[in-house]
Amino acid sequence: MAQACLPPGFRFHPTDVELVSYYLKRKIMGKKLFVEAISEVELYKFAPWDLPDKSCLQSKDLEWFFFCPRDKKYPKGSRTNRATPNGYWKTSGKDRTIELNSRIVGLKKTLIFHEGKAPKGNRTDWVMYEYKMEDETLVSAGFSKDAYVLCKIFKKSGLGPRIGEQYGAPFDENEWENLDVNDAPPEIDGILLDELAKFLDDSPNDDVVLPEVLAC
Repeated sequence: MAQACLPPGFRFHPTDVELVSYYLKRKIMGKKLFVEAISEVELYKFAPWDLPDKSCLQSKDLEWFFFCPRDKKYPKGSRTNRATPNGYWKTSGKDRTIELNSRIVGLKKTLIFHEGKAPKGNRTDWVMYEYKMEDETLVSAGFSKDAYVLCKIFKKSGLGPRIGEQYGAPFDENEWENLDVNDAPPEIDGILLDELAKFLDDSPNDDVVLPEVLAC
């Protein structure tokens, strides 16, 4: 998948519901996404610091999104194998439910990367939110809700965002002043309202919440 970048002021900042009920659901069902913003990567083959370069959407916002096929630790078991060549991802806290219209549609798991061999690896600042589909309508329709998970990766720094801090990386004028509009990636530059309307008309109404693109 070709890499793309968003113009200044635009952020790929979907909510938990949007990640599960739009992106992950359509991935599992084999449906087309309006914007190909999330790469499919076998996350556990790589160290977390190698993953940013594998994102199809390049940005200085220090968070990255990936579809990951489920890799079971044991062939007949339900536990996921989260070991990597450099360490392992360890669960932190309890799973949180994601609800849409008072219905549970997904689970959100927090994991921390530990460098070294389990169980004595060294905790790092790399964090993963793993989103899992819990929509039983997929199962009744013949789809495996466990085929993929959607993962958000970021590196924690400090105690979190300061009050009033703006979302996203600082603007660098030098990166954009000589860029012609014709140089914009087709995934972004080609989005027109009539194309969006046609896409929505061709899509069934299945409780999908469209992703939000923020313009600051």
